Amino acid sequence: MSEPTPLPKQLLAEFAGTAALLCAVIGSGIMAQRISGGNDGVALLANTLATVFALYVLIESLGPVSGAHFNPLVTLVMWSKGQLAPENSARAATLFIAAQLTGAVAGAALANAMFELPLLHLSHHLRGGWDAAGQFTGWGQWVAEAVATGGLLFTILRAPEGKAPALVACYIGAAYWFTASTSFANPAAVMGRMFSDTFAGIAPASAIGFVLAQTVGAILGVALAHALSSTKPTV
Repeated sequence: MSEPTPLPKQLLAEFAGTAALLCAVIGSGIMAQRISGGNDGVALLANTLATVFALYVLIESLGPVSGAHFNPLVTLVMWSKGQLAPENSARAATLFIAAQLTGAVAGAALANAMFELPLLHLSHHLRGGWDAAGQFTGWGQWVAEAVATGGLLFTILRAPEGKAPALVACYIGAAYWFTASTSFANPAAVMGRMFSDTFAGIAPASAIGFVLAQTVGAILGVALAHALSSTKPTV
């Protein structure tokens, strides 16, 4: 039986993996916007493909180290199930989330730097919330985030052993297109994408609504997965 990976190595994996994921999401969004000739459909397709491929590679390569959460809600669910090794403590979960959030910001900065944009600049891409005129708009975006995140947690919890990387990548790729929000499904993604005023960005004014919707969706996804789980008869 192999020894559990030391916590510092897991934190490094979560930081690097989340940074790489956000770099892929934002960088491909910038590239797609520049070369798509104003065709948002083509830009979204390119953004989707880059995200799916990067996510699959990152989960496969870093999963054995940290579980490849890259998502605070996934970490909280795994912690609640006692699956944070070597220590299933609130401290470990907090450190995981801190690594993910800082990694997301670092990934945004790296993507911006590659395209010679200011390292960190706030997005003006409003995705639900109150606009400049004080009008509430885009509540469907929040519903979409609840659906996207619920589906993600359901997929993770119901994936057969060894198949989670492919299933998660496929689900996120599909959710890019069937959700109105293009499926952030991750508070760390919201954090990183706030700092890039590009195709993949999100305005800070929309961030809280997204995170709250994601939290509700995660709870529902976990509840559905639990309801469908088989129970072993007691002897």
